[in-house]
Amino acid sequence: MTLTADEVRARLAQLREHDLPTHGGRTLAYVYDSGLAEVDAIAKEAVAAYAGTNGLDPSVFPSVATMERDVVGFAARVLAAPEGYAGTVTSGGTESCLLAVLAARDAQPDVGRPQLVAPTTVHAAFHKAAHLFGLDLVLIDVDPSTFRADPDAMAAALTDRTVLVVASAPSYAHGVVDPVGPIAAAAAERGIRCHVDACIGGWVLPFLADEPSRGVAADRPAWDFSVPGVTSISADLHKYGYVPKGASILLHRSMALRHSQFWATADWPGYGVVNSTLQSTKSAGPLAAAWAVIHLLGDIGYAALARQAREGTLALAQEVDGIPGLRVLALPDSTLLAVGTDDSCDPYTVCDELLERGWFAQPQLPFRGGPASLHLTISAATTSKIPEFVAALRDSVTAAQSTGPVGVDPGLGSLLGTLDPATFDDATLSGLLAAAGLDSAAGGGLALPRRMAPIHALLAACPPALRSTLLTAVVERL
Repeated sequence: MTLTADEVRARLAQLREHDLPTHGGRTLAYVYDSGLAEVDAIAKEAVAAYAGTNGLDPSVFPSVATMERDVVGFAARVLAAPEGYAGTVTSGGTESCLLAVLAARDAQPDVGRPQLVAPTTVHAAFHKAAHLFGLDLVLIDVDPSTFRADPDAMAAALTDRTVLVVASAPSYAHGVVDPVGPIAAAAAERGIRCHVDACIGGWVLPFLADEPSRGVAADRPAWDFSVPGVTSISADLHKYGYVPKGASILLHRSMALRHSQFWATADWPGYGVVNSTLQSTKSAGPLAAAWAVIHLLGDIGYAALARQAREGTLALAQEVDGIPGLRVLALPDSTLLAVGTDDSCDPYTVCDELLERGWFAQPQLPFRGGPASLHLTISAATTSKIPEFVAALRDSVTAAQSTGPVGVDPGLGSLLGTLDPATFDDATLSGLLAAAGLDSAAGGGLALPRRMAPIHALLAACPPALRSTLLTAVVERL
């Protein structure tokens, strides 16, 4: 069946009716809104202009190479990269992190089973990298009060098989910057690369360098290339760079460090293939949008947006600590908040109540004895709406307290701890999903309930391996 152009537009609008809004500052995860119409407009124009341009071969499309040099150069200056740096625009933070791990692994081909050492708060992208590229992931517990990496414990974990050490600036789950200085120094002493994952902070923290502490995050650690021993940094453009998905940057301290990131072959009868990223063919649209937005905003624009988002974060943190039943888990170093609850309610129900009031907050499950929490990403567009959000949050907590924390049947909870996901068949998975309240939809898929608190509570009762299996089953069926 074919549709007219107007019918296609109408159908697309209909499909998006139940999606979370990407503008307006009410979606506090996944999306980043500058609140500036001209930024959105120029980005869309750039994407449209370059949607058909293939970023695979800059010798055919020289504008691609020019834009990439400009974008990387801007990032290098902001991140204090030294002379001789090298960088690449990627499709997103996960690809940037994957490439950092791949480059470190391939630079030491004689290491039989290489290791990746990271704090437990490191982004899941590094779990994925270890899985894909055959590294042993060594996770080190963080400080239980500050949620920052423990540099002494990380240094003690280094071995002759360690090819990369990772720190976060800031960590996604708690919004704090790891002590990069001593971590990088320990790595450098043993000739090991140190990567700083600044995917979510790389376009905010540099513009807050002269921020008065006001007692909040006064001890934010140094984290960029000004820190000796830092060999690479990832920073996402499609987060606080306020450009469309998906665009990120991976910077290396030197060209020599980046060399092992590339893959090339002429060992086939077609064209010579050289890939700087995991992708080969790729649209130049996101790169063009990044180039356009960076030139439109510049240092002054980004500084204003960073300060705006930071002011909103600090204001919200102060308000949260005044709401009975809530607490900020860690002083925010950037523009992310992790909010915990007391025994009067649970984060999952609070998230459901917020959604009923038109706000999306992201539930975070407990991990290694740490508390469950709400994740809040504050964009520039959210700051003016902080009073409105706080009112909704207060009402949501009151509603969650009136019903009490959601629970899991004790018998089911005990059973979950004994299950081995490696032995699951489809019928077992379907039974668990049904027990979680996930009913089958037409065609064998799933119908997700609007209120997800019981499902999150069930996942919280599962060991991490079982959580992963159930999450895969849900998304696969969706």
